[in-house]
Amino acid sequence: MHIMVNELKAQLRKSISAEISCLPDDYVSASDNGIFMRVVSLAEFAAARNILIYCSVKREPATHEIAEKALSMGKTIAYPFCFRGGIMQARVVKSITELRPAVLGIPAPPDTAPIMAPEELGLIIVPALAYDNNGFRIGYGGGYYDRFLRGIPAFTVGLARERLMKDNLPTQPHDIPVKCIITEDRVFMPKAIAM
Repeated sequence: MHIMVNELKAQLRKSISAEISCLPDDYVSASDNGIFMRVVSLAEFAAARNILIYCSVKREPATHEIAEKALSMGKTIAYPFCFRGGIMQARVVKSITELRPAVLGIPAPPDTAPIMAPEELGLIIVPALAYDNNGFRIGYGGGYYDRFLRGIPAFTVGLARERLMKDNLPTQPHDIPVKCIITEDRVFMPKAIAM
């Protein structure tokens, strides 16, 4: 069963990546703007003093403006710092200009950046290729976030393009749903959390 789900997820990563590459540029740009406006209007964003955010690459929902807004509001921003083997830390930066290409070519803080304890994070913005209506995601297969999020009380937010939302994605016992999904059209609490 476990192997079948892994294979299914691998196939989905390919098909969703193909969907992403076919999205029109004007839609991606409008989607980024809509997502930004909804994130910065979120009560949990306003309330959070410490935020873990990912550095968007390629056609992921853009996060640079969100980070800049948070910094301008006096919030502390951390980015993932990843080690081989799926281990991740939250490391604090004062500016996004501190980020440098790291594991898998994704920009990350320098290894001298201060580490923030996971329990100090108020809001975590979680990356994914796509989300479903239950708050589960298809990530990139490294398992970094599923390990990091286990047992953390932070408010977790998934950024998703409306055109890439799925009804149900395959899940495994270690998969952790996000508490909130934000697309360019809506902000909603997934069904899996509402139980």
